[in-house]
Amino acid sequence: MNPGLTRSLNKIIAGVCAGLAKWLDWDVTLIRVLYVLISVASAGFPGVLVYLILWVSLPVETTEN
Repeated sequence: MNPGLTRSLNKIIAGVCAGLAKWLDWDVTLIRVLYVLISVASAGFPGVLVYLILWVSLPVETTEN
């Protein structure tokens, strides 16, 4: 069962890209590279703004023991 989009505990900054990669079942490195490339191609600001919005709005994933 897919729990939905969450921020991952496997993070470099806030876990947004890692959470997105887990949700899409893609490689986390691919998501991070694509996110940087898209952000740079869009002059940076929209990518940073979207990242900040996702950082604030997405819940952190819970660990299942």
